[in-house]
Amino acid sequence: MTHDHYFTAEPASADERRTVDVELAGRRLVVETAGGVFSPDHVDLGTQVLLRSVPAPPTDGDLLDLGCGWGPVALELALRSPRARVWAVDVNRRALDLVGRNASRAGLTGVRAVEPDDVPDDVRFATIWSNPPIRVGKEALHALLLRWLPRLEPGGTAWLVVGRNLGADSLQRWLAEQLPEHRVERAASAKGFRVLGVTSP
Repeated sequence: MTHDHYFTAEPASADERRTVDVELAGRRLVVETAGGVFSPDHVDLGTQVLLRSVPAPPTDGDLLDLGCGWGPVALELALRSPRARVWAVDVNRRALDLVGRNASRAGLTGVRAVEPDDVPDDVRFATIWSNPPIRVGKEALHALLLRWLPRLEPGGTAWLVVGRNLGADSLQRWLAEQLPEHRVERAASAKGFRVLGVTSP
């Protein structure tokens, strides 16, 4: 049995590609997925809750999908905001390859699938949408959020979907303590998930 996680840079599982039919931003897409990435067979329930709950993304600027997997959030952002530059960020190189291929297949030219260190330091985000990798552990998750949330533009909001039974409420309290200048709120709750909004001052 392999201890292969979707937050591994180089997944140990076989890179066996397959296609899946999905609906994003009201459009039917055929996307490529593989083992060793998060939720390879469908758009997972948490991401579905996120996409249904958040307001429309800004029409342009820099938008971030943090922990992009094979790309459902990044593709939704790019479909809804074709003039924007969408950063699809993940440590999993297989996932990044899939996002790039899926964006190309859909004719979405604004998607940049990159590792975290490849995002220029001066880029600020009009919004961040994320189904964050809760299972990396609390310390790594906290470091991840404190790295990216302060990079919101003034007035920009990050939308995070977190399972209620995976610590969504305690994470909301922690974010409010760590980012006292930001407004932290529970924006939605559905199907066992919370959608948290973190708005930059």
